[in-house]
Amino acid sequence: MADRERVLIMGAAGRDFHNFNVCFRDDERREVVGFTAAQIPKIACRTYPPELSGSLYPAGLPIWPEERLEEVIKEETVDRCILAYSDLSSQEVMDLASRVLAAGADFALLSADHTMLESRLPVIAVCAVRTGAGKSPVARSVSRLVSSSGLRPVVVRHPMPYGDLLRERAQRFASLEDLNGAGVTMEGREEYEAHLREGTVVLAGVDYGEVLSMAEGEGDLIIWDGGNNDLPFLRPDLWITVADGLRPGHELTYYPGQVNLRRAQIVVINKAATAGSRDVASIKENVRRTNPEAKTVLTSSLVRVDRPEIVAGKRVLVVEDGPSLTHGGMSHGAGLEAAWRYGAAEVVDPRPHAAGSLVEVFAKYPHIGPVLPAMGYYPDQMADLEETVSRVPADLVLVSTPVDLAAQININKPLLRVTYEMAEMEELGLRGLVEEFLATLTDLRGPSTARVDRPGRRG
Repeated sequence: MADRERVLIMGAAGRDFHNFNVCFRDDERREVVGFTAAQIPKIACRTYPPELSGSLYPAGLPIWPEERLEEVIKEETVDRCILAYSDLSSQEVMDLASRVLAAGADFALLSADHTMLESRLPVIAVCAVRTGAGKSPVARSVSRLVSSSGLRPVVVRHPMPYGDLLRERAQRFASLEDLNGAGVTMEGREEYEAHLREGTVVLAGVDYGEVLSMAEGEGDLIIWDGGNNDLPFLRPDLWITVADGLRPGHELTYYPGQVNLRRAQIVVINKAATAGSRDVASIKENVRRTNPEAKTVLTSSLVRVDRPEIVAGKRVLVVEDGPSLTHGGMSHGAGLEAAWRYGAAEVVDPRPHAAGSLVEVFAKYPHIGPVLPAMGYYPDQMADLEETVSRVPADLVLVSTPVDLAAQININKPLLRVTYEMAEMEELGLRGLVEEFLATLTDLRGPSTARVDRPGRRG
């Protein structure tokens, strides 16, 4: 025990905990000294609780801010650092590796095969090459296809445990009321609400062994709804990866999005209707070179606004999905496109009117355009969002977030919601490929304990 390798896991409250639970919690050969935290505000300076860390760690494990990386490596005599979070450019990965190596520790990444859990149910994973590629509409479309085939889908969502980790150990959501009772952040609601409105149960948490056990008693087929561009936590029978037609080349230059590209059986090039033909061709060629066995389909992101005629001639404040703009790296989303399309007289820049934590967000992410990211990890951020909206001198607020923002904060101006769904662009398309996959399964239209054949299991 005295010679155990000392490990530090670098994370962002999700993949890091999963990697620990699966690979390190019961491993007597290695000693995890703790975690570092990045990307998400206020997830550092807390403890991974002993109820989750297991018998080898009776006091739990500390979580330090990543800014202290070199200091922690030296103070804790760390032998190896494991990178365990997503949507980093290749350069950012090497920058982190260089910091670790310069501090005297080894740097490592864990493969999907070492961290994916096996399910007795069939699993369809919907992943992406970047945050904001349009993965969530694809996941919802797949869920509808499963339901229309007569099967009961259950969605297992990538973790977002930003609060009480023990309370969030394994969570089941079947209604909007369940979200209210669990105190889910706005970022969580953005991912859960649309599934719940369509009658699909959503499971998430911290310990995905427990989450998987719950899921296997809930439906006939599991849909893994990935976060950012992370790898699936469950081994897929069908691996779908969404690429962004408006960001050609990103599928090869972001971690672990390129892994998703290389492992996929189906690559969905989304936003293809608005992307240039040259960009779509470039992505297709990158798929062909890196994963020639994958099937490629084109889809568009269909933007809708109720009563679009109201937009014309107005000074408009655009509110966009927060994570897509921040660590997703997008300058804007569907909201700004809707403002342009429907004739807004002016898109009012919210930056001069930003309140509290939003001032820091704009400073940290200077690539963001003249739009307001809907940051809502914590109540104080939501209060700052509400105050900023009230300050902006606009006639109309265009809200392009998956969550019903008006139900979460008070908006003192007329509001229109911008929604977007995946639309097929080819005759066979994603629908045909998913239906082909479903046809390979043993009949599951009876009890959820039925066995399945898995001729196409990936990995």
